Amino acid sequence: MAAELRLGPLLRYVDFDRGDRATVWVETQGPGEVEVRCADGAGGTARTFRVAGHHYALVTVTGLTPGTTTAYEVAVDGETVWPPADSRFPASTIAAPDPAAAGEVRVTFGSCRWAAPPAGGEDPVGPDALDSLARRIAADPGGERPDVLLLLGDQVYADEVSEATRDWLATRRDLKKPPGDQVADYEEYTHLYDESWRDPGVRWLLSTVPSCMIFDDHDVIDDWNTSASWVADMRRTDWWNERILSGLMTYWVYQHIGNLSPDELAADPVYAKVSGAEDGTEALRAFAVEADEDPSRTRWSYRRDFGRTRLVMIDSRAARVLKESERAMLDDEEAHWVWEQMTDRRSEVDHLLVGTSLPWLLPPLVHDAEAWNAALCRGARGPRWAGFSEKIRRAADLEHWGAFPDSFEKLARLLAEAGSGPDAPATICVLSGDVHHAYVAEPRWPADAAPDAEVVQLTCSPVHNGVPRSMRMAFRFGWSGAGRALGKVLLRHGRAGLPPVHWKRTGGPWFGNQLMTLSLRGRSARLRLEQAATRPGGAKSELRTAHQRSLTRGGGA
Repeated sequence: MAAELRLGPLLRYVDFDRGDRATVWVETQGPGEVEVRCADGAGGTARTFRVAGHHYALVTVTGLTPGTTTAYEVAVDGETVWPPADSRFPASTIAAPDPAAAGEVRVTFGSCRWAAPPAGGEDPVGPDALDSLARRIAADPGGERPDVLLLLGDQVYADEVSEATRDWLATRRDLKKPPGDQVADYEEYTHLYDESWRDPGVRWLLSTVPSCMIFDDHDVIDDWNTSASWVADMRRTDWWNERILSGLMTYWVYQHIGNLSPDELAADPVYAKVSGAEDGTEALRAFAVEADEDPSRTRWSYRRDFGRTRLVMIDSRAARVLKESERAMLDDEEAHWVWEQMTDRRSEVDHLLVGTSLPWLLPPLVHDAEAWNAALCRGARGPRWAGFSEKIRRAADLEHWGAFPDSFEKLARLLAEAGSGPDAPATICVLSGDVHHAYVAEPRWPADAAPDAEVVQLTCSPVHNGVPRSMRMAFRFGWSGAGRALGKVLLRHGRAGLPPVHWKRTGGPWFGNQLMTLSLRGRSARLRLEQAATRPGGAKSELRTAHQRSLTRGGGA
């Protein structure tokens, strides 16, 4: 088979501590030796590994010169396969950070990207914010660009496929049988990644801007791990086992391993087994079985340091404890690990970013409704209310941090602890998506527990999706005074206590396809929200600033 890329390259890890290493992920059409060749002489090679008939490589690039940017190309078995001969984009590059320089770090983030193609030449959910970002960077390669792109969940939609994917699924199996027009196995998951990451603009963007990722529910299925009874119901079906194992396996290959540093990869026994086997399918499947059966034995969360900015990315889906009497967003070991990462060597951190696909702070009515629902499901009003409330929980997607009251309170305490004292960071930003709109919320602790750091919830979603008008109205009402009052009524009915912090919305809500960017320099932080919009008189889209402000004391809005 001729050398060819099926997908990628994706520039994933870039080493901010040393400035001389990076990783590049690819999927190839067949087995082979993959080489990344940089214009400045840096580079790396890796042999492909095989999973379910697909071939992948994660190449560690070494020899980069800190503080420089170099173009690169990809070869398979000596034949150049990237960039394409007909590419209309600039060369893909790797920008190597200079650890000795205290420059600005730009972090762009968002979630929920539905990759449905335009219908009849018109995109049904509006212009894609990632495509718009790619177009802007390509038009001015030497201009401003993110140092890292954080994709905070729903990179693919396994349960809401495009018309083209639905037609393709119909050629493989009978869509009248479960799971119908949702993906069923590993091969069908790979089709979703093809559809999403082969988009020319997004493909080039991901080849030249480093990325970090975490899953959310639609990467597997809507409401994934909502409750113990939900999991029990799913396991009684004859299709769920293959769905969840395939979802975890593809997430590991396409998203998770790229989050890890070369040192973490070298110490990872699963990566060694899968990449070192002639066929890694069974080794990866065994890992997925273990991860599904006992989530406490697997850690999807991770930490990345970008100079004096730290990211702690929290898995708020697979690490849950779902027994009603012990419900927790994170098991004890995972929660302790998060605490260690957030508080480790705080004097070296100016800005702490806490990534969680699900917002910690929701519109107050939504939060109170989730706490009320959790109390009823736990039996606060008896078994009849508990059964009724479980139906409400699933129908209304009441499964964010507010639906795990103890975990919500623990995170509040941890944020206050991490943000207190003379060596506290200047800002702590909780970065989230999921809810298909964007907003800024600021928590307030009691005076005797208030942190020194500025703490904000920054929610940005969707990158490319929509939200019904009825939901827009509901979200707006959730922030209103009447909504807050209704929430307190629900809490009293559920015999649930008040949350340990109060919060107010200080920006938004904004609706549309959008991205947020944090610009972090020294101990100052600025936020910019940009929305994708179609240019007048043309089909091309651009990003337009909808909001910008300082997040540090003394800054203006």
